Amino acid sequence: MQNLENCPKCGKLFVKGIRTVCNDCHKEVEKMFETVYQFIRRRENRAATMEEVVEATGVSEQQISRFIREGRLQLAQFPNITYPCDSCGKRIREGRICSSCQSNLGKDLKQTTEVEKVSERNRREQEERARKASTYHSLGDRFDEN
Repeated sequence: MQNLENCPKCGKLFVKGIRTVCNDCHKEVEKMFETVYQFIRRRENRAATMEEVVEATGVSEQQISRFIREGRLQLAQFPNITYPCDSCGKRIREGRICSSCQSNLGKDLKQTTEVEKVSERNRREQEERARKASTYHSLGDRFDEN
């Protein structure tokens, strides 16, 4: 079902369906894409850096990075275009984060998993101690007074 929403770019009311922005803003984004694409596909501009593309087209680095992340621009033919890592800002050519941040995330994830395992083991041990402490044994009829 389609919903009425305000465009996050311009604030106009629109019916949100496939697109997340109004039709006017979508056309503006498409125009920016065409401008960037027409610039970098020219042979003399294929070696341009991100800064050169921004300066020549007037399209923000953030918007160009969005085109790359969406898969609309393939960097294989443009060796000098890089964009910032989402985590640290280091310049990268693929993915959302650099290899250093990926490694750090992996280490953090592993450490968190280990901490959770130790916490679970401690919880089980506490439950077992509590269960044993609440158990009592009756001597019953073993010691008859004869």
